Amino acid sequence: MSSENKTVCITGATSGIGEAVARRLAADRYDLIMTGRRHDRLTALAEQLSTDCGVATLPLCFDVRDPQQVEAHIGRLPERWQAIDVLVNNAGLAVELRPVHDGLLDDWERMIDTNLKGMLYMTRLVAPRMIARRTGHIINIGSIAGREVYPNGNVYCATKQAVDALTKGLRMELLPFGIRVSQVAPGAVETEFSIVRFKGDRPRANAVYSGFEPLHAADVADLIAYMIGCPPHVNIADVLIVPAAQASTTLFERDRAH
Repeated sequence: MSSENKTVCITGATSGIGEAVARRLAADRYDLIMTGRRHDRLTALAEQLSTDCGVATLPLCFDVRDPQQVEAHIGRLPERWQAIDVLVNNAGLAVELRPVHDGLLDDWERMIDTNLKGMLYMTRLVAPRMIARRTGHIINIGSIAGREVYPNGNVYCATKQAVDALTKGLRMELLPFGIRVSQVAPGAVETEFSIVRFKGDRPRANAVYSGFEPLHAADVADLIAYMIGCPPHVNIADVLIVPAAQASTTLFERDRAH
């Protein structure tokens, strides 16, 4: 797909994969709607990409967990921004590692509301516009945890397996309208993911990636850029991307040379 006059909407663009996707697609000359909760980061990124890459950017600071905020921002976009060509549902998180019998309700709500409901709220508003134009591409960021369950990752795994199911359902439902629906399921990616999961405990977060080279956010962004850029008759429906040192959710070859 030519990037000329194409608009991509990316949720969770203030860090990690979302930020890397924004940078990669700006370099490819896509105009960007970027959402996130951290206003300073979001506006700084938008200004930088506009200046460095010469693309139009629209930073929208809101929380995808809140349907009223989603409606206020995505449901009432300025006319110039209403034709979204690609939606990247990236906003997501994991919180803690606990068995269900010791789980914290607030942690569960954060994961369910962000990973699942936020994706639904965004898609519910963007998809009808794509249907009306009979063109578009929705890319949902899943996880290797959507393929396999691991101990104490119960609710996070459940949300990502729901993302997998919803992506498959969307692909069927949007097929008659020429809309591509894809999923990218990363393994270990060194971002703020583990810092968020362990609530700021950096030594614990750093240990997740010790002894091997994890994926970088830019690796996932490169894949997404390739998927978006495929000819209209090609849909890369589902990709599991992991570091070479990872074979499953829990099996890593650590302390290898890299």
